[in-house]
Amino acid sequence: MSEFITTLLVGVSAFIATNIDDIVILLILFSQTDSSFRYHHIVAGQYLGFTVLVIASLPGLFSGSVIAPNWIGLLGLIPIAIGISSLINREENASEEIAITPVDYKDSETANFLNPHTYSVAAITIANGSDNISVYVPLFASINFSNFLIIIVAFFILIAIWCYLAYKFTYYSQIAHLLSKYGNYIFPIILIGIGSFIVLKNEALSLIKLGVSYFCLIVILNKNK
Repeated sequence: MSEFITTLLVGVSAFIATNIDDIVILLILFSQTDSSFRYHHIVAGQYLGFTVLVIASLPGLFSGSVIAPNWIGLLGLIPIAIGISSLINREENASEEIAITPVDYKDSETANFLNPHTYSVAAITIANGSDNISVYVPLFASINFSNFLIIIVAFFILIAIWCYLAYKFTYYSQIAHLLSKYGNYIFPIILIGIGSFIVLKNEALSLIKLGVSYFCLIVILNKNK
C-alpha cells in the first residue's frame, strides 16, 4: 500500500511539474471558445496530444527491463539538471495569445477526435511537451509495469481535472496571472525532487560518487602535468 501511495504521489508531482505552463495555455484556449470551437474540442485535443507524449516516452519503460537499475537511476540526473537550470535561468515568460482559426465543421458527439480544432489543440499540447518527455522517460525507466499503469491512470484523471480548473479559472484573471508568475518557481523544485527520487530509488548514488571521484582525479592529474 505504501508503494502505491508513493507511486501515486510521484505521478501527481510529475504531472503538475510538467503541466503548470499548460494550464495557462488552456486558460487562453477556453477564453476563445465560440459556436464552432467548443470546450470538448479542447478536452479531446488535450487527451490526444498527451497520449502522443506518453507514447513518445515509452522507450524509458522498455529500457528498464534491459538496463541495470543503478544505471537507470542515473537518468534521474536529467530532471535534476532541468530543475537546476530553470532555477538559475528563471524568467518570467509571458504567454502569447494562441489564435485558433474558426473552421466550418458540423459537430457531433462521435466526431470530437476528427474535428480540426481538436488536432489544433493536440498540436499545441505536443509542441509544448518537450519537458514532459524529458521527465517521463527517466521516470518510466525507474518503475515496473504495474506502477506505470498507476501513473498513467493518474495522468489521465489529472488531465480532466486540469481542464476543469482551467475552465473555472477563466473567470478569475488574477489566478491565471499567479500561475503564470509563480509556476517558474514551483516547476524546478518539483523536478529536482522527482530526479532525486529516481536516483535514490535505483541506488545510483554510488555511481554518481564514483563518477565525481573519477572526474576530480582527472582534474588533479591534469594540474600536475
